[in-house]
Amino acid sequence: VQLQASGGGLVQAGGSLRLSCAASGRTFSNYDMGWFRQAPGKEREFVAAITWTAGSTAYADSVKGRFTISRDSAKNTVYLQMNSLKPEDTAVYYCAARNYRESTYRYWGQGTQVTVSS
Repeated sequence: VQLQASGGGLVQAGGSLRLSCAASGRTFSNYDMGWFRQAPGKEREFVAAITWTAGSTAYADSVKGRFTISRDSAKNTVYLQMNSLKPEDTAVYYCAARNYRESTYRYWGQGTQVTVSS
């Protein structure tokens, strides 16, 4: 699976961005999808995930109620809608994929920078 993330940018606190992750190479519908982020000097952390059937989602406590993950299987794309952004959301955001029968995300996109100014 090849993943291409896009949609990052510079936004003021309180603003919104929508990240996209286009997948290619294998049957997209067999993969759970996730978003992770890494801020400068910090370890990469989980942000959100959606199952291969889109029947279940999960969020980090820090983004719950502000971010929404979704997927469009027809377009082989997963989205992360980010609202009420805070300066602490500043990071490089990565999308990732794992086969629905596995627990490890094996496929990673290249990352897209999100910068939130105060």
